[in-house]
Amino acid sequence: MSTSNALNSAKAATGIEGLDDILAGGLSRSHVFLLEGEPGTGKTTVALHFLLAGALAGERSLYITLSETEHELRQGAASHGWELDENIEIFELTPPESLLNAEHQQSLLYSSDLELGEATKQIFEVVERFKPTRVVLDSLSEIRLLAQSSLRYRRQILAIKHYFVRYDATVLLLDDLTTESLDKTVHSVAHGVIRLEELTPNYGAERRRVRVIKYRGQKYRGGFHDFTITGDGVHVFPRLVAAEHRSDYPRLQLSSGIREMDALLGGGIETGSSTLILGPAGTGKSLITMIFAAAAVARGEKAALFIFDEELGLLFERMKNIGIDLKALQATGNLLIEQVDAAELSPGEFSHRVRRCVDEGDIKTVVIDSINGYQAAMPEENALVLHMHELLLYLNRKGAATFMTVAQHGLVGDMHAPVDITYLADTVILLRYFEAAGKVRRAISIIKKRTGSHESTIREYRISTQGMTIGEPLEAFQGVLRGVPTYLGASKPLLKDDNL
Repeated sequence: MSTSNALNSAKAATGIEGLDDILAGGLSRSHVFLLEGEPGTGKTTVALHFLLAGALAGERSLYITLSETEHELRQGAASHGWELDENIEIFELTPPESLLNAEHQQSLLYSSDLELGEATKQIFEVVERFKPTRVVLDSLSEIRLLAQSSLRYRRQILAIKHYFVRYDATVLLLDDLTTESLDKTVHSVAHGVIRLEELTPNYGAERRRVRVIKYRGQKYRGGFHDFTITGDGVHVFPRLVAAEHRSDYPRLQLSSGIREMDALLGGGIETGSSTLILGPAGTGKSLITMIFAAAAVARGEKAALFIFDEELGLLFERMKNIGIDLKALQATGNLLIEQVDAAELSPGEFSHRVRRCVDEGDIKTVVIDSINGYQAAMPEENALVLHMHELLLYLNRKGAATFMTVAQHGLVGDMHAPVDITYLADTVILLRYFEAAGKVRRAISIIKKRTGSHESTIREYRISTQGMTIGEPLEAFQGVLRGVPTYLGASKPLLKDDNL
């Protein structure tokens, strides 16, 4: 964008794609905005993004610092691989030497009066000299301390605001909330208020989130949005709103490649639907998701696996022993596999990863294994359900078939899931252990399917080196789902051991 086009645009981009999305394009020009947050939340990094975006567009930018030195700011920029060029001026605002020297301090006047007036004068002088279109003032805490009273502080902020408006400058005021955190003076004066927060969970890395508290005359994306600070700067992940995403796609029925499985499912799984595979540990939940992913690749489609619980090397080896070579499927380019560390990843970032894969990779089969691991990234269950609701609705509207697994507590008898999302899924596959003929066996059934009819039977299945083998309906047993069934009479036999 040329300098003239940049200045004529209604918004000054922050240089952070996700934040600009939340702010509906950026910050309105010729207005004063407040960026607040406790020390360490990333205010300076966001401010540097803002100035660098202006410099890239040919605008003149000014960073006025009352708390950090120019050397510290340039070091911070260098840590992200940035170089502050001639379009970005850094001005260190320091008290005059006469005020630092005790011998020259006035005894009849409060030194804060002189310091505040001198500070304001220095700010106005550097603006007159440099004539910037983007300004960052860091930080308001210093000015608040100099003002000493709310009235003088408010008057000072208003003076600064009206002064900058005369120069058509877009101003970002930083506040570290270290003094008078309940003072909302700048909230009422600023055109918009953005807050950065840092949360520290009991285990894992800190979580950061951003919220737009106020933006006059502008509709913005409300609520909290996760963000991270990495080597290349700040990345904001706007909260997913599924209602904003709609697309047309053909309703197709996807086969698992196993005749008996498809029979249970009434022909297969429909595109644009979600499937939950529920069962205790070791019943083969992951295997079923891999079967559908492998079938998608075999059809020439793309699939994505997001693995929370299992180390990928072990998963590759385990699946290869069952007849599914994930490495070979990955080598085709049609299978994307991502290891997700729940302790290091926020739900917003995970949703962003999934969206990026589906949008950019044209992926139509998505596997999330498991929701238990996803819950570890979202300790609050209610928020987890809301995140999953939006993500599943989004994937459905994109025509993707989504498969999720949930490990239930216990092995047989009465079992409970750590989080109930059965009502969100379009199809629910239930896996169970049961005892029969002196052996522990496995059973599969379809509890729910919104998108069509399905078998109401319970079938036994075996997992062997040939993969998954599903038997005939267990018509002679009652109580299979409870784990200890009752034999009612002769019927089709159970699966034989030679299938192993």
